[in-house]
Amino acid sequence: MPRGRPSTGLPMAFVLLLAVLCGVRPALADTEKLGVVATFSILGDLAAQVGGDRVRVTTLVKPDADAHGYAPAPGDARTLAAADLVVVNGLGLEGWIDRLIKASGAKAPVVVASKGIKAIEEADDHGDGHAHDHHADPHAWQSIANAKVYVANIRDGLAKRDPAHAADYAARATAYLGELDALEGEVRATIAKIPPAQRRIITTHDAFGYFTAAYGLTFIAPQGVSTDSEASPRDVARIVRQIRAEKIPAVFLETIADPRLMEQIARESGAAIGGKVYSDALSGPNGPAPTYVTMMRSNLNAFAKALGPR
Repeated sequence: MPRGRPSTGLPMAFVLLLAVLCGVRPALADTEKLGVVATFSILGDLAAQVGGDRVRVTTLVKPDADAHGYAPAPGDARTLAAADLVVVNGLGLEGWIDRLIKASGAKAPVVVASKGIKAIEEADDHGDGHAHDHHADPHAWQSIANAKVYVANIRDGLAKRDPAHAADYAARATAYLGELDALEGEVRATIAKIPPAQRRIITTHDAFGYFTAAYGLTFIAPQGVSTDSEASPRDVARIVRQIRAEKIPAVFLETIADPRLMEQIARESGAAIGGKVYSDALSGPNGPAPTYVTMMRSNLNAFAKALGPR
């Protein structure tokens, strides 16, 4: 540019600042990764599967941690403020997320992964035999068919935020949906081998309603769909009586929950402890369930081992 000639453009730093102040996210450079923030580890994995090398995924609730009663850390607001896209479950799982987004001043679009899913409604019984409050069961990912809806919503959210690479997201989503189809076939084939009379399981909280509806195992829990509430002595006594009466063979320890409650139920009922299951969170990278697919497979193997033909 000749000396003294005025520039026809604006410095990039000024453009970025102006975009942020106006609440507009600038388009990504071709080599720039999309900063995706997912509320918890299962969503983080699904986003990573669809986004591949185009995304940099951060999760607020880490592996082996419980999203229900999560208390956001100060750094979470900064993480959200820097996000290009936010992925949440919805269905009331993250009761803290709206306040955190507002406090952070985040301008990133929000993808509700469960959008379009027909929720299971759970009724709370407050001990008098009458159901008073109804809550959507947020654990929709426990049905693989629902997980496919999650994937489609995440794909669409990524494509809208980064349209230059929409074809890449679509291709990765299609390949991953094929992997989920194969996984669902594996789940159905394995459960078909479990005698119908033995398809009953005790878990800490009611996180497997969608699994029951999809695949036919019955889950019984002393807590409701949230881990925020404590099981009452009446709840525990009821579960113990049910285990004895129905000869339920095993109770399972959820990785996000204190094991002492289920250990007590196992002692009092005589049921075996069938192992650990992953309900609301993945394991760490070196554990048995670092991805959604390995989580579902790990749970399936635990159920089959404890409940299968003797």
